[in-house]
Amino acid sequence: MDFADEHLVPLVDEGLGNSAYLVDLGDGRALAVDASRDLRALRAAAERRGLTVAFAADTHLHADFLSGAVQLGHDDGATVLASAAGHRAFPHTPLADGDEVDFGGLALRALATPGHTDEHLCFLLLDGAAELGVFTGGSLIVNSAARPDLLGPERTDELARAQYRSLRRLATLPDHLPVWPTHGAGSYCSAPSGSARTTTIGAQKQSNPLLAAPTEDAFVTELLAGLGSYPAYFARLGELNRTGPRVLDGTPPLPLLDAVQVGRLLADGGQVVDVRPAVDYAAGHIPGALSIPLRGQFASWLGWLLPDTTPLAFVTGDGQDLDELVWQAHKIGYERLAGRLAGGMRAWREAEGPVAATEFVTAEQAGQRPYLDVRQESEFTAGHVPGATHIELGSLTGLAADVPQGALVACAHGERAMTAASVLERAGRTGVAVLVGGPADYAAARGERLETE
Repeated sequence: MDFADEHLVPLVDEGLGNSAYLVDLGDGRALAVDASRDLRALRAAAERRGLTVAFAADTHLHADFLSGAVQLGHDDGATVLASAAGHRAFPHTPLADGDEVDFGGLALRALATPGHTDEHLCFLLLDGAAELGVFTGGSLIVNSAARPDLLGPERTDELARAQYRSLRRLATLPDHLPVWPTHGAGSYCSAPSGSARTTTIGAQKQSNPLLAAPTEDAFVTELLAGLGSYPAYFARLGELNRTGPRVLDGTPPLPLLDAVQVGRLLADGGQVVDVRPAVDYAAGHIPGALSIPLRGQFASWLGWLLPDTTPLAFVTGDGQDLDELVWQAHKIGYERLAGRLAGGMRAWREAEGPVAATEFVTAEQAGQRPYLDVRQESEFTAGHVPGATHIELGSLTGLAADVPQGALVACAHGERAMTAASVLERAGRTGVAVLVGGPADYAAARGERLETE
């Protein structure tokens, strides 16, 4: 059994596409690497092993989630390890290139690897002189590297070239060495990658197209060509992570609101977010509510479509996990949660509140409506309905006026399309319908073939 099998616990956030890691240091203490503010899975893993988190290391100033390091420092007395170049405004041990932290057996060596961010560090885990693995954060990831454009277009080329040098540096590590990245499949911080979340240096030298690039210019071209859009909230979280997230006292509450209170919140500029499954939203919802079904990707779409300054009230369904709702919001810095509608839509109807509905149709029922595809650019390019209009969901709010009345809105299954329909309805577009399924279903019902670009 190797070290990772016995001492390393990967903690995957499928929704954000990231991995945190819990390392058993062998003496009842643990190291947490790139832990999210939602510490539930990490704490459960530590409890199962009888571990106390004594160290919390962050590879970089995360843009896609709030770090849990400050909370671990407060609750567990953990020592926070982070780049000195990040100038964090809370107690931590600042590390520069080559610095080592001795855990009393194992040790961690910092490797300066700018590119995804200026202050990015990788952490080489050591047992004496033996190298056990490397936490690569947003530097080298499986078959790619994390994006260099989050600090603005004026910095993108510079950071892409820094990423080139950082990956070349990591490629000099031994081929057998395990690579434990933070970003992976599903992360908007990374260029496209496969489903594997860990790898080795040798495997990446064989399969990573960025490491095969013959020149720095070719590397930059390859890296930038793989980038898609990313949620609007990414622009805010780096600075919040630098100053330090607010310490929380357990799971934040989600108060009950009656119909009158929800109506008042709407009148005062708040927003209702309906987290029920798309089919339930379609059957009846509060006019103007934004449909974001509660699933792994909830946080991404909440942070993409709404500002963090807007008070939010939620419509939930029977059996939905309210703690999951609260933590997904808080892990991306959304804390203005006014509460949830007590009794759900049944109570709203009983209070004689207005109710709207959205058509949810199969491909056979769709008729000859204009077809709007709201998937990401890479999905659309891989295969789309002939003649489809394409506007990514994240861009739809500003482009709603370009969508024909009565459009059929589609994604891969229906959840994002229902969110898109709610955006369009809020913007005054009428008669929209949502496709159950995706473009392959629609094309098959019409005897068509999908187009690719």
